[in-house]
Amino acid sequence: MNLAIKAENISKQYRLGQVGTGTISHDLNRWWAKIRGKEDPYLKIGESNDRSIKGNSEYVWSLKDVNFEIEQGTAVGIIGRNGAGKSTLLKLLSKVTQPTTGSFKVNGRIASLLEVGTGFNPEMTGRENVYLNGAILGMTRSEIRRKFDEIVDFSGCERYIDTPVKRYSSGMYVRLAFAVAAHLESEILIVDEVLAVGDSEFQKKCLGKMGDVSKGEGRTVLFVSHNMAAVKQLCNKGMVLEQGKLTYSGGALESVEYYQKSSNISSSFKHEGDIHLAPGNENIRILRFEVTPLLGNYLTISSGVKFELEFYNNNPNINLDATFELKNLDEIIVFHTGELISTNKDSKKGKYTVTGIIPSNLLNAGNYKFNLIFGKDQRYLLYSQEEIIQFEVLNESLGNNNIKLPGIIRPNIDFSIKFFENK
Repeated sequence: MNLAIKAENISKQYRLGQVGTGTISHDLNRWWAKIRGKEDPYLKIGESNDRSIKGNSEYVWSLKDVNFEIEQGTAVGIIGRNGAGKSTLLKLLSKVTQPTTGSFKVNGRIASLLEVGTGFNPEMTGRENVYLNGAILGMTRSEIRRKFDEIVDFSGCERYIDTPVKRYSSGMYVRLAFAVAAHLESEILIVDEVLAVGDSEFQKKCLGKMGDVSKGEGRTVLFVSHNMAAVKQLCNKGMVLEQGKLTYSGGALESVEYYQKSSNISSSFKHEGDIHLAPGNENIRILRFEVTPLLGNYLTISSGVKFELEFYNNNPNINLDATFELKNLDEIIVFHTGELISTNKDSKKGKYTVTGIIPSNLLNAGNYKFNLIFGKDQRYLLYSQEEIIQFEVLNESLGNNNIKLPGIIRPNIDFSIKFFENK
């Protein structure tokens, strides 16, 4: 077995608050422990990086005792919720930062695409930035020259290649940056959520290129994404991170299934007790959110869906809006639609209820989740809540949800059929 990467007891600790190496007392304690040959005393303290609760320690573990092995030529999807430690792991592998404990053994050169466009100089042309960025990523000048036409052709920026990149649209900027990293002749390619940027055509092109890199060229790809469909399409292995710990490692499909089942999102939410302890902030408090079938007792393709939100608004005399974003478990947005609660700066301080209807024969069978976004003047964010509830639509026509037909929607289309006899 030829290993591309081996991680042994990888941990990364961060100190909250002001940026710095620590207080003088902490530094002295660390120094005293070091000269006595003792372990760093601050490695034993700290909390997991759980963003849902307010912690007491000023230290958090972004990663804690992570061990794994990745074979050469494998495409690995790294998945997990926000704050799970995915990007931290990639930064450690890319040597952007050092692990607090543990070490990596890497066989081959690494090309990283963590933050798109890092190393681009806005005053320089696209051509100059290809050479600059390529050099930063470790390519020789002759290597860049040999690959230059291929890079520019992939990016689709040929017409503007001698224009300063500060005049590029964000999409062009992303295309050129991805093209440089993807064409680096490295043994290991690390990609962090680049598919979140750019249009659908570019996303398809990125997936195709990464597929070529892993399957066609036999290089190792580490791919962080919230898009489960992309992970299933591109990767053959998966790793699930939860609060800085590696909780599952296996095939890509099994990893996605484990992640989706472990989300533990309730199908309804209702807050009891002190309103100030409800989810939210000084602007908005969410009191209740639930989905129910329009017809019958179960949510099915033909039942339709009624969703109802009750919240407390603490902002009088503003233009208040609430946006409902529905996603499936592959993180594909089904719809993102808002409702204006008040339009003439006449919002009231108090409770509001908003009800919406999803018609029958629209949603396909499967699992879905709601995100909520509250805004002011349709421009300023007041509060957002990810994955507040999750619900399942059953496939009553087939009697078994496992035989779900492809697609996000299942409209009941009226077909007409005509037959003309062949005389």
